[in-house]
Amino acid sequence: MFLRPRTLSEAVEALEWPGARILAGGTDFYPALGDRPVACPVVDITAVPELTGITVTDRKIRIAGGTTWSEVVATPLPRCFDALKAAAREVGSVQIQNRGTIAGNLCNASPAADGVPPLVALDAEVELVSRAGRRRVPLAAFITGNRRTVRQDGEILASVIVPRRIEGPSCFLKLGARRYLVISIAMVAVILESENGMVRQARVAVGACSAVAQRLGGLEQALAGMPAKPGIGAMVEPQHLAGLSPIDDVRATAAYRLDAARTLVARALERCAAG
Repeated sequence: MFLRPRTLSEAVEALEWPGARILAGGTDFYPALGDRPVACPVVDITAVPELTGITVTDRKIRIAGGTTWSEVVATPLPRCFDALKAAAREVGSVQIQNRGTIAGNLCNASPAADGVPPLVALDAEVELVSRAGRRRVPLAAFITGNRRTVRQDGEILASVIVPRRIEGPSCFLKLGARRYLVISIAMVAVILESENGMVRQARVAVGACSAVAQRLGGLEQALAGMPAKPGIGAMVEPQHLAGLSPIDDVRATAAYRLDAARTLVARALERCAAG
C-alpha cells in the first residue's frame, strides 16, 4: 500500500495503518531494504507543505522535517549555523543532499550522522506530531543510541526548532578515511560567542565517538571568560573528552578516535576565534 497525503493531519492518519513507514527523501529507506521488496504500508510525506521550508524569527529558527540538506545550505542563516551548513555539505553526494531530509538524518540515528553534532551544539529540539497531539523533545534526548530514538509509532518528526540563545562563528570538522563520501571517524561542531574579546559562551559537540553525539560541558565551562584569540585550542585537555565512549572498528581504534577528536576540537576553536 502506497499513500501520499497532502496535509500533515492526513499524514498522521495514514500512519495509523499497522506497520506503516514514512518515506521522505528515501536515501536511507531504500538502501536498508537491500534486495527485499517493500512489504509494509508506505506513507510518502513529500507532498505535505507543512513539512518543508525554514522559518526565521527573532526568537527561534524552525527547520521543517522534510527540508533537504541542499535547502539548508542555500538558506541565509546566522553564523552559528555555519557548522550545520558545513555538515550539510558532507551528507553523501550532492544528489543525496538534494533528496535527503533533516528529519531522516535524525530519525536514522546513526552515531556518524553528520547533522547531529551541529544541531546538538545549537540546543535544537525536535517537534513530534501524531494524532494525539504535538510534543517537543531536546535533540540530545531524542536520540538514545545507535539507530534508536524516542519517536513512537504514529509520530512524524515535523520540525527541528533552534532557540536563538547564541550568536557568533561556528565550525564543523570531520575526519574520515578519504576526503569525500565517507563515514566519519570523528567529527566536531563548535560555536564560539565572544564579547569584548572574551568568550561569552561556547558550545562543543563531538560525534562518531559515542553512540550519541555528546556535548563537552567541562570544556564549555572552562572556555567561558577566556580570551577569544589564537591559541585557544591549547585549552583542550584529555579530561575534557572523558565522557566520550568511542569504539574500535574497521575505520579506527578507540584511542585514535579520542586523539582525533581532541585535535579537531582544538582546530575548530581556533577557526572560530579567528572569526
